[in-house]
Amino acid sequence: MRFRHPDGTLLHVSYGTNVHPAQDTRGLHDQLRRFAGPVRRRLDADRLGLGLWLPARAVHELAADPARTDELRAALDRDGLEVVTVNAFPYGDFHAPVVKKAVYLPDWTDDARLDYTLDAARVLAAILPDDVDRGSISTLPLAWREPWDAGRAAAARDRLDRLADGLAKVEADTGRTIRVAFEPEPGCVGETAVGLAEHLRGVDAGRLGVCLDLCHLATEFEDPDAALAAVAGAGLDVVKTQVSAALHCPDPRDPAALAALEEFVEARFLHQTRALRDGGVVRRDDLPDALGRAGAPGLPTDGPWRVHVHVPLHARPREPLTSTTDVLGTALDRLVGGAHPLVEHLETETYTWSVLPEDLRPVDDAGLVAGIAAELAWTRDQLAARGVVAL
Repeated sequence: MRFRHPDGTLLHVSYGTNVHPAQDTRGLHDQLRRFAGPVRRRLDADRLGLGLWLPARAVHELAADPARTDELRAALDRDGLEVVTVNAFPYGDFHAPVVKKAVYLPDWTDDARLDYTLDAARVLAAILPDDVDRGSISTLPLAWREPWDAGRAAAARDRLDRLADGLAKVEADTGRTIRVAFEPEPGCVGETAVGLAEHLRGVDAGRLGVCLDLCHLATEFEDPDAALAAVAGAGLDVVKTQVSAALHCPDPRDPAALAALEEFVEARFLHQTRALRDGGVVRRDDLPDALGRAGAPGLPTDGPWRVHVHVPLHARPREPLTSTTDVLGTALDRLVGGAHPLVEHLETETYTWSVLPEDLRPVDDAGLVAGIAAELAWTRDQLAARGVVAL
């Protein structure tokens, strides 16, 4: 969907298609037919933006065969869909039975990550709408935090420099500017926006920037103002924002809260969990670790917890749990509520629909379409409350 900021800037809002399993171009076409088109029609929108997840196999098929890229663009056009932003964070099978830390491989010390991202940039340049000059790609914040040393940091920086050079060539070849946005995520080298900004200081800021995921920001108890100040202080732009919310547990000593948290324990995705204690943040890499499973010391319970679960924006989790839509609202105030927007590409990204507790989980395609449409409608209303008008 397209929106107009009061200052005249065009904003694009999409939904992240990593919620749908797909490995190849056939899978991409299938998700357009089964989900994206029906979501657009349910919203009665002239155009619906997709934050298109391009897994490696699909990217390489498209980059190697321009005819397949033309077919994808034609399929988008037929159903009133458009793509200005791509998710190139998950490289492989994001819907395998167990993903966990494998989602961070290959990382930015590996040429496979560089090649994949540049192929995604070429594909995005080819499918951008005719009246859009600039696209964005979100990617991981360098690597998982272990192992990490000076040698790996130097290897990653070398690849970021080569990435910027490759993006310049894409622009020279196509006339389209593609920017890559590194997404802070709990447990990674760039765990917070403040930390990631330091790791990215000195990169080509015209082509590389930050993807601010508001679920990740809230999970780390990071202050939106401090995060944005750090990004700007490093000379970087917020290239993309993922409009998302984390799970919040106000009192983990409450047996009802612990029982509700147990419903979010599942095998596929990593659910990093954080506790706020004495003004600091105590960390565990997964929700079972926070709960003290398998002999591991659990998180302290004398302060609130937040869990990296992308919960539906419009639906409250089971009480006494809540979500961090209050943090999301504050961030949107700063990002789009001012005299000029700080970001042009916004994406709702609830990829966890299939692993949510039963009362929140869709039972069929129609249920998932309804959930995605409700999240986009919620986001549309949030933007409208800040003076941003749907076109």
